[in-house]
Amino acid sequence: MHSHTTILLTAWTLTAVFAPSADAIQRCTAKSLRDGTIVVSATSVVGTPTWGTRHGEETSSFDGSATCVAGSKLRSCALAPTGDPVRTRLPASCTIYVADAGGPGCSTWVKRCLPSSEPPACAILPANNVWNRDISMLPVHAMSDAWVATIGIGAPLHPDFGGPYRGHASGIPYVNIGATQPPVPVTFTYDDESDPGPYPIPPLVPVEGGGPSPSKGRGDSHVLLVQPDTCTLYETFASKRLRSGASWSLGSGAVFDLSSNALRPDGYTSADAAGLPILPGLVRYDEVAGGAITHALRFTAPATQRAYVWPARHYASSITDPSYPPMGIRVRLKASVDISGFSAVNQVILTALKKYGMFLADNGSSWFVSGAPDNRWDDDELHALTQLHGGDFEVIDESSLMVDPDSGEAAP
Repeated sequence: MHSHTTILLTAWTLTAVFAPSADAIQRCTAKSLRDGTIVVSATSVVGTPTWGTRHGEETSSFDGSATCVAGSKLRSCALAPTGDPVRTRLPASCTIYVADAGGPGCSTWVKRCLPSSEPPACAILPANNVWNRDISMLPVHAMSDAWVATIGIGAPLHPDFGGPYRGHASGIPYVNIGATQPPVPVTFTYDDESDPGPYPIPPLVPVEGGGPSPSKGRGDSHVLLVQPDTCTLYETFASKRLRSGASWSLGSGAVFDLSSNALRPDGYTSADAAGLPILPGLVRYDEVAGGAITHALRFTAPATQRAYVWPARHYASSITDPSYPPMGIRVRLKASVDISGFSAVNQVILTALKKYGMFLADNGSSWFVSGAPDNRWDDDELHALTQLHGGDFEVIDESSLMVDPDSGEAAP
């Protein structure tokens, strides 16, 4: 772990230097040219520099480094030769990491980049986890009508994700980080229910609600990180990078082993009100493009009960009226709903809602379904999902799936 991180704000971009060593690369910047070519510049370079999209994985050569590296300066070096799609492909995290033969490397956010998504670096929870269980044949819950009514029987289904919108990323971003990403100190507002730090949060990272500048978010300001070597998921809420860039202030934080069925301790929140992980419930572009979503989704409701049901671990309400839904209920699209008139993309999402349903995970607007931002989403296409309403859904009783109240394992 590096003991110091310096944040330099330039006219081009925000640059993170992992240590103020005399041997460290300085003033890294990146931008896209008019033809889409991504170029990187830097000073204090030693030897031949290389780049990557994760810390510790800077193994790619710059195009024409013999001419764009002069002395100790890297001057507008392209990522790859002309014709190679890597030359113009913005990294999902918007961040380029640069290393050389000298001291610590640096990272830079590509100017005006908005984060997108890529396949997670690990499988998301075991195959027998409740998130991955087909619930299409389970019975309807006795409280289904009442809970659907209080969520909003006439309220539309709303995809709370999509392409860039008004200069901001639309959805909850996540990134795959390098195995050697340095951990940094973190502090929590709800430290008694948070997993202690340090957390390997990059100094330049997409934050929910953020725009083209890194590490700044709006709303819940979630940060989601997948570390592939250990298949560890780090999730934080109300994430704010402190001015030094070497530490973060967080509302809460949770660490999940993606190969495990373990739940949070009973009564603990996570980065989500229900104490559940967020990443398993996101609609991801790679899944939809592949033709199938094979897990439950995540949604919100405007008012919830002061209670939670398995696999949720936490409530966020003072309401004791049983007509309001507890955290963790699972809802599915009714089998009778005809989805044949929707686009192929939307049919993938709606088929998942019939087969796997969605978990109530947080307080928010009625029937807002979460997903990851991606520059390839067609927002007009996704908007067609609003043709469906609360009355098209039913709450299912999945109590028969519970093997152990402290485990997410689902009975066969």
